[in-house]
Formats: sequence, C-alpha cells, structure tokens
Amino acid sequence: MECTVSWTGGAGTRSGMGFVAETGSGHILAMDGAPDAANPANGGLNLAPRPMETLLAGTGGCTAYDVVLILKRGRHDVRGCSVRLTSQRAEVEPKVFTAIHMQFTVTGKGLAPAVVERAIAMSHEKYCSASIMLGKTARITTGFEIVEA
Repeated sequence: MECTVSWTGGAGTRSGMGFVAETGSGHILAMDGAPDAANPANGGLNLAPRPMETLLAGTGGCTAYDVVLILKRGRHDVRGCSVRLTSQRAEVEPKVFTAIHMQFTVTGKGLAPAVVERAIAMSHEKYCSASIMLGKTARITTGFEIVEA
C-alpha cells in the first residue's frame, strides 16, 4: 500500500496549509489545517478535513466494513451500518488519540444483539488494522443499537 501526500500551499492555492493525498489505488483526498488566528500564514482555511480527522474517519470505515462483511458472511440480513466516532486527544504534543468511542447503528431484519456484538468484537480484536493500531495509544470502547428494517 502506498500514498503520496503533497503540500498545495506553496502552489498559490487558497490555503497555506492544504494537502492532497493520492492513494496507490488512484484516489484523491484533500486535507487542510485549522485556521490560526495568531499566525494566519501557519494555518489553513478549513477547506477540507484535518489529517487527524481523516485518520479517525478511516478507522470508522475500516471497522464498519468489517462488521458488514462479518454479518453478510454469516448470512445475516444486514441492510445498513453506521458508526459515530468520538475521541479525545492528548493535551500536549504529540496529540495522540487517548480515547475513542465507536457507537454503531446496525440496521437489518432479525439481527440478534449477540451476533452484532460478536461482529464488532471480531473487528476490534482481529480484523480492523486501524483500530488495533490506534488501540496502542487510545482506550477504545464500543456500543451499538440495532434498528429493525
């Protein structure tokens, strides 16, 4: 897997702290820094997600993918899955994630709570590389609700 991240701020773009990532699979992802009122030249313009937001979003995508795939492979009638991630970061540099809560909403027909709970646990214990990696610095907790479809 590879990715090239390029600073766009030096190219006369609107934001002095903008970046574009091109993934190995050929996709583009824009990122930008937060505005810095004290030193505007060192801040972004809030034109795209922050790099740490993309890390959190990628982790949510990784685990949601796992949960859906595990349920589908178990021949459960899953029809939707979303996960809301909330996080806390360290106060000082490096401002790593110290706590992440993932609240899943899984929609389906006849989904048993034990089956959904097991799919989430399997993702976090075995399959989701992103959450397992972030679990080295952050306490990760999960919760879920099932919506009957």
